[in-house]
Amino acid sequence: MLALGLDTSCYTTSAALCALGQEPRQERRLLPVAAGERGLRQSEAVFAHVRQLSQVLPRLLEKEHPPVSCVCASASPRDGEDSYMPVFQVGVSQGRNIAAALDVPFFTTPHQRGHIAAAKYGTGLKAERFIALHLSGGTTDALLLDGETISPLGASVDLHAGQLVDRIGVALGLPFPCGPYLEELAVQGQCENRVPVSFEKDGLRCHLSGAEAQLLRMITAGEPKENVAAEVYGVLCRTVHRLLLSASEAAGVKDLLVAGGVASSALLRKLLLERNEKRRTGLHFYFGRPEFSGDNAVGVALIGLEQYQKTLNRSADGKEI
Repeated sequence: MLALGLDTSCYTTSAALCALGQEPRQERRLLPVAAGERGLRQSEAVFAHVRQLSQVLPRLLEKEHPPVSCVCASASPRDGEDSYMPVFQVGVSQGRNIAAALDVPFFTTPHQRGHIAAAKYGTGLKAERFIALHLSGGTTDALLLDGETISPLGASVDLHAGQLVDRIGVALGLPFPCGPYLEELAVQGQCENRVPVSFEKDGLRCHLSGAEAQLLRMITAGEPKENVAAEVYGVLCRTVHRLLLSASEAAGVKDLLVAGGVASSALLRKLLLERNEKRRTGLHFYFGRPEFSGDNAVGVALIGLEQYQKTLNRSADGKEI
């Protein structure tokens, strides 16, 4: 069985092939963003995905592979009927057409579930009940996973982790998306934890807009770029760790999966593990492989494979599909 996954997010055009017992294959291309800009308008991103899927898919499919058994695409940012972004409709329409041409089933999944599935792949995390932290340009969400049910526990109420990275990175003159470039600067700098974390009383709702304002003031004051970058990762580490502690206490869960583009940062992972060990919290961190943490279609393909297997099982049981 082979599943083709498509993900057309606000950052990346992605396609992947996943088969049972085999290493996933993927092709990705960042959306083109002009220097000094912090992303594309939805209409621009839709056009870019239409163009880039026609480049990404041939590269993915050029190597020999078994017949595709099903196609799955990200259809929305998160769970919920009110979750919608036009960019995802590119992957949905292309995926539906490919599935029809191949006469195979077509499935959809929220982008966030794809992130979690990709990050979990190969980690050894076996628990059915765990906390997933989704860190990206559009999310800073602590989620309780209980089987197939996702329940929100905590989140940022203003700016998201990826937005903080990109806004400070662009202000420092770095290319968008800024994560890898800001991290490269940060490892050369000195963090003195000068930017405080900000939480509401429940400890499950954090604020990052104040951190952005202070970091921008540091840039205006002429602080060395590498020190500003280091402070970004310092405040993110402290914010994320406190959010996870609060979520763990609320849910009674110690296993934590960290997913999303910001989670691909080796520096942030290092800082989180060091802080966790120093504080002896008992939390167990699981990190997805870096190439499966940023926007990708691997998790989408894995979900498609799982849905296809369920379809076969229902068929074998003689139930209506």
